[in-house]
Amino acid sequence: MNERLESIARKVRAAERIAPAEALALWEEAPLWLLGRLAWERKLSVSGDRVFYNRNFHIEPTNLCLFNCRFCSYRRPKGSPEAWEMSPDEIVAMARSYRGRGITEVHIVGGVHPDHGLDYYLDMIRSVKGVLPEATVKAFTAIELAYMIRRAGLSLDEGLRQLREAGMEAIPGGGAEIFDEELRARICPEKGTAAEWLAVHDAAHRLGIPTNATILYGHVETVAHRIDHLDRLRRQQDLTGGFDAFIPLKFRSAGNALSDAGEVSVTEDLRMLALSRIYLDNIPHIKAYWVMYGKATAELALAFGADDLDGTIDDTTRIYSMAGAEDRRPRMSVDEIRSIARAAGLRAVERDTFYHEIPTRP
Repeated sequence: MNERLESIARKVRAAERIAPAEALALWEEAPLWLLGRLAWERKLSVSGDRVFYNRNFHIEPTNLCLFNCRFCSYRRPKGSPEAWEMSPDEIVAMARSYRGRGITEVHIVGGVHPDHGLDYYLDMIRSVKGVLPEATVKAFTAIELAYMIRRAGLSLDEGLRQLREAGMEAIPGGGAEIFDEELRARICPEKGTAAEWLAVHDAAHRLGIPTNATILYGHVETVAHRIDHLDRLRRQQDLTGGFDAFIPLKFRSAGNALSDAGEVSVTEDLRMLALSRIYLDNIPHIKAYWVMYGKATAELALAFGADDLDGTIDDTTRIYSMAGAEDRRPRMSVDEIRSIARAAGLRAVERDTFYHEIPTRP
């Protein structure tokens, strides 16, 4: 290592915060083994030998969407034979099918439907919570939330309060994409701004609603754009402390307007995971979302700073399968999750949405 890299590595190992320029130097100059080692050490200091997972399923009520982001393979216009819109009865029936199966989380995201108002989503949450009162409802990206609350003519605080009272207990991290304003204008010009995404999460944190955060990387952005994104998240976390986990989301190129950008390598995925763990020193968990990476890469990710694999899923999400992910019908058993953790020399620990450990069960 050169002297500069040695200095940065010492800071990381001493749990000192690194600056954006130092993060860029790590990316450009550090070999993969060094990034992995620093991220592994940081992960051990935060979560020891634990790899977290939960028993969850997704509800994706519709892929109709007001916006038409260039990277999206999920959205369909009205009238498309590939469009869907679940009825309230279908949503309730799906929730009922998971009764008695030990589910601890229902994850609800979909397109920003142009015709549905806040009351529609309040009723959806109440109906799901009514069927599965023991499960946490983690629902709606910041982009979905901003639209439904603005359409209702409410402040963010009041809209989020109503959703919380209906049973929404946590918010996922989707919709962040990439925060740089010029780049965002190129890839998702119709979508809410970075400031709007951060404002929703800020309001949620101040109301005591925990959230996750994401980045969409590997399309037309630079590493400097990625570091800027991480830096904005770190500054937000300094203010409110409400992010439980960060999920780096890899751009998958099938079936969207950015297909010509291709996809980054697994090596770059591992570097991105490691840099996220090192830079985001105030966000406790880094998730290797196996549905997006595939199971083999998710196992590798555990050596590069990740301490969470997400959950069992049970073939209930189509967002990444429509974009070309390897798992066309994504599901993973608890035994598979435990096997992946063991292969990485770690211990699988079941959690709830809030990272409370759940005693071992079959």
